[in-house]
Amino acid sequence: MPLPLRQTAGLCAVLGLCALLAVPGAAPGLGADGRLSLAVFALATAAWIATPVDDAYIALGAGLALTVTGVISSETLFATLGDETVWLLICAFVLAAAVTRTGLAGRAAVFLVGGARTVRQLVHLTTAGLVVTAFAVPATSGRAALALPVFVALAAALRERARLVVMLALLFPTVILLSAVATLIGAGAHLITVGVLLEQTGEQLGFVQWLVLGLPLAVVSSHLAAELVLLTTTRRADRKGPVTITAAQIQEHSATAVEGPFTPEESRCLLLLATVVVLWCSEPLHGVSPAVVALIGALVATSPALGTVRFKDGLRTVPWPLLLFMAATMAMGVALSDSGAADWLVGWIPLGASTPPWVFLTGVVVVSTAAHLALQSRSARSSVLVPLVVAAAVGAGVNPVAAALASTAAAGFCHTLPSSAKPVALFADVPGIPTYTPRDLLRLSAFLAPLSAVIVLAFALAVWPSLGVPVTLETHP
Repeated sequence: MPLPLRQTAGLCAVLGLCALLAVPGAAPGLGADGRLSLAVFALATAAWIATPVDDAYIALGAGLALTVTGVISSETLFATLGDETVWLLICAFVLAAAVTRTGLAGRAAVFLVGGARTVRQLVHLTTAGLVVTAFAVPATSGRAALALPVFVALAAALRERARLVVMLALLFPTVILLSAVATLIGAGAHLITVGVLLEQTGEQLGFVQWLVLGLPLAVVSSHLAAELVLLTTTRRADRKGPVTITAAQIQEHSATAVEGPFTPEESRCLLLLATVVVLWCSEPLHGVSPAVVALIGALVATSPALGTVRFKDGLRTVPWPLLLFMAATMAMGVALSDSGAADWLVGWIPLGASTPPWVFLTGVVVVSTAAHLALQSRSARSSVLVPLVVAAAVGAGVNPVAAALASTAAAGFCHTLPSSAKPVALFADVPGIPTYTPRDLLRLSAFLAPLSAVIVLAFALAVWPSLGVPVTLETHP
């Protein structure tokens, strides 16, 4: 089957670049390992953009190519899968499976939206609840699946007010995507960013530090985005009139009880989840690694006596392709850094000590916000952008931690098309419920993209410095 003209032209351009890199002396100042790293990186990026091949398969192929050619050692390739952050994500998914099995989500929905009396209250209570789920369920697609029954119940209760149903269909994926930045386990891209920072700068971002920096951004961006969704998808007449969401309406779409006394399984699971989150947030006090805390929690959640899910069932929920993708892209990041390819590549960008930090960060945020149009995978975007952003930040005198965080947070915007993110696609096609059209999504993204970029830039320049992440290297402790 012949490739479309645009894909064929892009493939030829990438292959031409690789052929040029194979010529000694074609890239002055870049050694053989650097040329190989850059060629593999370019081929992997092109494959992520232009082919339907699984992202993890491409990443593993790239990691294998770098190992076979001797750019990185086999120990480096395989050690990334044993990284602490990978284990943190594995255990977090097992914990999420235990929470999902108990039906606590239905009770939480009744507790939150049951108190809404106006449309605006419903919107912001729903937003608050979705932000909290970032602590219980890793990965945006998992949170979307958990929230879908709640949306279906709300849509059924508001079926006579069609524009409100469309608004909620846009609200759920929007908040899920933007609030992921609240925690380190909110998206696989966060763990890739942490790994790149550690490899290239030696900076270690822990769970607590990410929480301090990310949670305020998640809360502000989510609630502002929720207000924007409300204003762009409804009219004044739609927002008038009371809303009443009863427990019985939510119960119709929940297999477990949503009110009444907690079952022993629900009580144990709620206590376990609260304990794990508290231990994660108090790491500086007890010094126990978040991955170790998560492992303890996962073993308790799957234990025969106290658990709510069987061990093998919990492991089935772990997205192993995502973990392999993360491990392989971490290895690619190591190759780009150690071979000097990242520094050589950003050396072509006209940056220097005279470049104002706000100009550099604005460029990073704009490019990262738009990157979803080329790379649909959030993790792939961070794998491509963060190593280059970190190297460029050092050359521009900008704190690489601030630049990497800004890039990762901005890449959380991916609302332009239904195919841009799994949560967006999930709520675009709900059986039996008319949701939003591509036109609705485009209208929202036209306003949300600049709003999201401005919020991230404001945090990077004004908020994060007060929280211990200065903008420039000169003031970095």
